[in-house]
Amino acid sequence: METLGAPVKLDFNDTATAFRTKSDSDLSKAYWLFKMVSSSALIKLGTPVTNFSLQIGLPIQGIIKKTIYKQFCGGESIEDCNRSIRELGEGNVTTILDYSVEGEESESSFEDTCAEILRTVASAKKEKLISFCVFKPTGLGRFDLFAKRDAKQTLTDLEKIEFSRVLERCERICAACLEADIPVLIDGEHSWIQETIDDIARDMMEKYNREKPIVYNTYQLYRHDKLASLKADLAYANVRNFYLGAKLVRGAYMEIERDRAKSKGYPSPIQPDKASSDTDYNNALLFCLDHIDNMGLMAGTHNEDSSRLLAEEMHNRDIAHNHPNIWFAQLLGMSDNLSFNLAAAGYNVAKYMPYGPVKAVMPYLFRRAQENTSVGGQTGRELSLIMAEKERRKKEKKS
Repeated sequence: METLGAPVKLDFNDTATAFRTKSDSDLSKAYWLFKMVSSSALIKLGTPVTNFSLQIGLPIQGIIKKTIYKQFCGGESIEDCNRSIRELGEGNVTTILDYSVEGEESESSFEDTCAEILRTVASAKKEKLISFCVFKPTGLGRFDLFAKRDAKQTLTDLEKIEFSRVLERCERICAACLEADIPVLIDGEHSWIQETIDDIARDMMEKYNREKPIVYNTYQLYRHDKLASLKADLAYANVRNFYLGAKLVRGAYMEIERDRAKSKGYPSPIQPDKASSDTDYNNALLFCLDHIDNMGLMAGTHNEDSSRLLAEEMHNRDIAHNHPNIWFAQLLGMSDNLSFNLAAAGYNVAKYMPYGPVKAVMPYLFRRAQENTSVGGQTGRELSLIMAEKERRKKEKKS
């Protein structure tokens, strides 16, 4: 591990660094795409229309592939992602290969997904620019099966066998990651299946995190109970003598969670306001730094204040910028001002790179688009940065 870097001078408005790999044409396309995504009405209308068009076979995949898919996805296969992986690597940003096919419900599809995730592990073992692998638990088993177990309902004999297959798939992936020395992130999901996912993640960490953080669970801090969960899990890890792996995010299902809680008449698990989410998120970062010798931290955030807080706290505590247990992460196609400027300052940074067949990845892309419209200021910030860079380049050409 290297020594402490130079004093922190992070400029998240440095668009020259943020967009160094983007052509003028790329910037123009991104500008119009974020303009479209910023319209919640357009997203609400466009989602069912696009779904219907795909289902009846209208030739729109080419349009999708050249626009929203190109901005947020690496390609249809691991091989297709190689160019984007190298482009990120030129800015010292690594890749999290994320096979983002969602909504499948058959055992054969779960096996196919598991096999594909194992291929990402094999690729990461050979390619140093791939720093993490990831899987979504409901990509390996039925959502309703997770929900039934979370609700403490008795599983039938067939369902018990089915759930054992889910566990076996998780086990295969985590074991492969340990053997390859590649950490793996277990994505967070809806609150009414998350307890089961937490149980699986804790078991995997206890088994595979004996020498270092390999398996990471996700803590969604827009839930009011997740800071307490993080602290309880670290206490358990210390007692059981394993490293906790924690990916901290704010969360991805706020509107769904609130609507479900209201319709079913139970208290919402979501924080009362954004300020509460921000406070818990930042407190979770500081808690992890307090215990960084016993855990791995991935700060998955597009929030500039939280990113700056973590970077500056690391520096103030004499923690090396490239400490192997601390990572920043953002989504491909978003917040390049954070990713590339943090990387330029010597911090460990990774981008989530979704990939998969265009039609199969559309549920993921629609979800991301809907999230963007519900995150106040995010698309506006992206647009302002793109416009600033376009203006900077225009002045540079004149001078």
